[in-house]
Amino acid sequence: MMALLTKIDKSEKVSLKKFDPADTKDWTKEKAAEKNTALLDELRVLQEWMYAASTHSMLIVLQGMDTSGKDGSIEHVMSTVNPQGCNVAGFKVPSQLEQKHDFLWRVHAQAPSKGMITIFNRSHYEDVLVTKVHNLVDNKTITKRYDLINDFEKLLAASNTIIVKFYLGISRDEQERRLIARETMPEKAWKLSVDDWKERQFWSQYEEAYEAALSVTGTEYAPWYLVPANHKWFRNLALAQTVVEALQPYRKGWEESLKELGEQRLKEVLKLRGEEQREE
Repeated sequence: MMALLTKIDKSEKVSLKKFDPADTKDWTKEKAAEKNTALLDELRVLQEWMYAASTHSMLIVLQGMDTSGKDGSIEHVMSTVNPQGCNVAGFKVPSQLEQKHDFLWRVHAQAPSKGMITIFNRSHYEDVLVTKVHNLVDNKTITKRYDLINDFEKLLAASNTIIVKFYLGISRDEQERRLIARETMPEKAWKLSVDDWKERQFWSQYEEAYEAALSVTGTEYAPWYLVPANHKWFRNLALAQTVVEALQPYRKGWEESLKELGEQRLKEVLKLRGEEQREE
């Protein structure tokens, strides 16, 4: 299947002005729904193998403007996996305790353990996005944080964490439609926030902050993927395919290790049964 998303896995200048958040790569909603079903079935199997083998973990980072679909992405992509093997962590304004530590302290504690998939609904990147837009730290500190983030993700990757990072891109007009729609949908009204409208005023500054971060933190071991997210059905398809493709190379190794483990445990069971029979 052809790659649906632009992948950033090295330092390069990223321009979101060239990015079309409404792009669907000639897919139709009906065709995508059929493919989605197959992808989510495969993801369920891959997650089960990873959980059982417990040699790797996966970190999925979701970033994007307000209403870009982070919650919806989690609900869709994780809809078929075993809940025991999946965690979701969100990072809002740091608490007083968190502010007394380095900015990655609270993040590292949420990194996935072996066998687990963890999704960051917003992440450590908030500390080079919100802080940059609102001038909470100086540019020198922001630049240093880029390096620390790369080192942090390199450490996770060296510990067998499979990392995929998604920028969910929507247009400013689409964001406005979604914000207004919440006002007329009782099941979405709880998401209403005056802060969403306040932050919307900084749209251009956030785009610039994202461009800066994406340009220097896309790496081979922790790539970024630019997701056209105006159409939720395409966003879901693209995320499901990318997550599945990130896990597929490890499946054979997981199967082999579990086969060996199964054979060892069978020997132990047969041995125990033999000892019990002799005692009788």
